[in-house]
Amino acid sequence: MRDFDWRDFDVEDAVAELMDGEGAIRFPGAFPDETIREAREIIMTISDREPPKLTHFQRTNGDESLLNRQRRVWNLLNKGAVFSRIAQHPAAVAVLRRFLGEEFIMGSICASRLLPGSPGQEPHLDYPYWDFHRQATFPMRTNASFPLNAQATIMLDPFTEESGATAYLPGSQKSMRYPTRDDPFFDRCARMLGEPGDMVIFFGATWHCAMPNQSQADRTGILIEYLPKFVKPVEDLLSGLDQEFLDNADPMIRQLLGLNCPYPQIFDKSQGGTEQGIGY
Repeated sequence: MRDFDWRDFDVEDAVAELMDGEGAIRFPGAFPDETIREAREIIMTISDREPPKLTHFQRTNGDESLLNRQRRVWNLLNKGAVFSRIAQHPAAVAVLRRFLGEEFIMGSICASRLLPGSPGQEPHLDYPYWDFHRQATFPMRTNASFPLNAQATIMLDPFTEESGATAYLPGSQKSMRYPTRDDPFFDRCARMLGEPGDMVIFFGATWHCAMPNQSQADRTGILIEYLPKFVKPVEDLLSGLDQEFLDNADPMIRQLLGLNCPYPQIFDKSQGGTEQGIGY
């Protein structure tokens, strides 16, 4: 995986790596220690206090109790101001504006806590491709010539091979198909290794999965899904936010929440006039 200096990098080079290269890039040291400590403390407190929440693609190896080895904390925007800051890191914004369009939105922001003994996940794609194994439910000729997703992983703990750092198959995003049991994923995969504060951005069509945590420590990260403006988010972010948050949200957060998009509308009740077009 190629590393980029988040303070000074070529956006076109980074985006080309997502589309036509390995499908993933890393920004070492993107977040300062104090930001990581604050975010991790909030996540661990909530995760310890609340019962396990819904997760996805989790392997059980025939033991359903292992589902609790991965814990999620959803809708982080209403859990602390630090998460709004994390969601709009300048390097991520620069990449996403080019990769997904200037009016990109956020589909989800959650934490994934992989406890010791977690068996990891099955290889998969991310939303909106995550059920692409049901290919007949997608439009004909769906392909990877333009992206419908970008994922950001912000590491709060060391991501090592022992702790279950995310595995991915370099270049798999270009095939635009769902991995099967016959694919040699685990024989060819690379790992998203890093330290607390590092940020990985990858194309969600890249085959990937959390790996088993064989260490004695947690492996926790923040997972943010970004989407083009026209893709329906997977997580209902707005329902978890109060009016005060929305009134005080800065412009980028409003964009990420889709508040700049006026649709759907009830056009039957609209006033006369015309919209859109270039003004002939």
